[in-house]
Order: sequence, then structure tokens, then C-alpha cells
Amino acid sequence: MPAHSRRSMMTSLPALATMVLGVALLVLTILRWRENGWGALVWLAVFLAMCAIRTPHSLRNRANTVVEARKGATEIALLAAMFMTMMVLPLLHLATGVFAFAAYALPDWAVWLGALAQIPFLWLFWRSHTDLGRNWSPGLEVRSDHELVTNGIYARIRHPMYAAIWISALVQPLLIQNWIAGFLVVPAFAAMWFLRVPNEEAMMRARFGEAWDSYCTRAGRLLPKQAS
Repeated sequence: MPAHSRRSMMTSLPALATMVLGVALLVLTILRWRENGWGALVWLAVFLAMCAIRTPHSLRNRANTVVEARKGATEIALLAAMFMTMMVLPLLHLATGVFAFAAYALPDWAVWLGALAQIPFLWLFWRSHTDLGRNWSPGLEVRSDHELVTNGIYARIRHPMYAAIWISALVQPLLIQNWIAGFLVVPAFAAMWFLRVPNEEAMMRARFGEAWDSYCTRAGRLLPKQAS
């Protein structure tokens, strides 16, 4: 077998194994919905919708030419923590019940609140990706022809995608009532917000200079600024 074929096979095998494992966890989660409650089904549906929104952008933007990337230990740790607490731990628990010892119980209105909050979350998540287009990246990166996006949802809010994920993180404990599988995403995302966003804004300031500073005067970080 040619060397490039062996490399391709070695690269595709982990991806295939991950896909098979993911599908198995999804099926088990659906089968266990009575044990987990209907809020878990809402979480699963929104998780799949989130993946459907992001995946096309991820695939397309792989072709971007990156001229600056900040991938230090802190950035890697923050992304890993979010991946674990927002995806891996919830799926693992809902599929197997492995963290049942850390469960708690909330009234039905809390589950309804969490379910209804998914509407603004998904809208903001979709709109943020759509407005950023080729300028979006999962990491702290600047592409060769990076643009400062100030239209659409970004006309009033600098970080609408973070605003969306704040909603998702805060209501995950309402849908998945477990201190490990549901709640841990809150401190994980709080760490990302307080540690990563200043670094991201410094990168934008270094790239766009006065244009970025002017933009900051008219657009709030998470909420629209009051018109003066």
C-alpha cells in the first residue's frame, strides 16, 4: 500500500471511530429520554441544530489563509474545557447515566424556561455565523483578508456569538439537571469569557486600529449600547 494511502487511512480511522461513537451516544440518549426527562431531548435537538449551523462554516473556512493565530496553552485549555462540558460530558451522561450520583431536581417551570431560551440562542448563533461569513474561526485567528464586520447583528453587539453561548451555558443546567453533565459548562464558559475575550479584542485592535476603537464606542460587548 502506498505511503500516502496509509496516512489517509490512519487519519480517517479516528474520525470514523469518533463518528460511530457519537451516533451510538445519540441513539442511547434518545432511548433513555424517560430517565433523563424531556429537557434532555430539547438539549439534544438544540445540540444537533447547533452542529448543523456551524459545520458548513467550519468546512468552508478551512480554506482561509491564516496570518496570525494565538494558540497558547490557555487557549487550548479553554477550548478543551468547553468541548468537554458543552458536548462530551452531557452526551456521555445522557447516554449512560454515569453521573447519576450528581443529579438534582428542579421544578417543571425551570425546564420550560430552559427550553424557551433555546429560541434566542439558536437565532443568535445562526445570525452570528451568517454575518461573520469567512471571518469566523473557532480559534483566535486572523486571515489574510480579514474584515471588520460591523453590519447585521454586529452593528450593535461586538460578541453576539458569545452572547448566544452564554444563554446556552446558563440554561444547560435547567435541561440537564446534573452538577457534572449540566452545570460545569457555566464556570467553563465564564473562564472563556473573562480570559479569552480580552485577548481576542486585543488581536482585533492590533489588526484594525482606530476602526476597532471607533466600533467599540457604538457597539456593546454583549448587549446593545444605549443611543446617545
